[in-house]
Amino acid sequence: MFSIFKKKPQDFFSQKEKDQITEAIKRAETKTSGEIRVFIENKCKYPDALDHAKELFSELKMEATQDRNGVLIYVAIKDRKLAVYGDKSIHEKLGDEYWNDSVKNMISQFTGNNYAKGIEDMILSIGYALKQHFPYNADTDTNELSDEIVFGK
Repeated sequence: MFSIFKKKPQDFFSQKEKDQITEAIKRAETKTSGEIRVFIENKCKYPDALDHAKELFSELKMEATQDRNGVLIYVAIKDRKLAVYGDKSIHEKLGDEYWNDSVKNMISQFTGNNYAKGIEDMILSIGYALKQHFPYNADTDTNELSDEIVFGK
């Protein structure tokens, strides 16, 4: 019997699904100065995934964005944990309710084994929210962080 949970994080998604997620980030960021990253690993080293997401946010230097409007989507596949962490400026604008609802929506996609689709939908939803508060400005906006998925262990 083959288990999806024995795969390395980078092998969990097909190349098509990886491209789907990366393209969603690029599409979302064309409408906002905000930055979105996705981090996927097998096991979360903290009891609370949000605590680990905060640590990863710092390790990835996501707080270095000019407007403090970066968002990290964190998924631990084997542990079945996820979290979404937004930097100070975006969190102040959206509040806890937005993040909690977003995670619930992603969980509903994951329940149906639609992992890539769940992440894509989350990215596009975050992009829309970022657009409302941090619209894209062609004269000043640059892509401050990589759009590629980050894979842990």
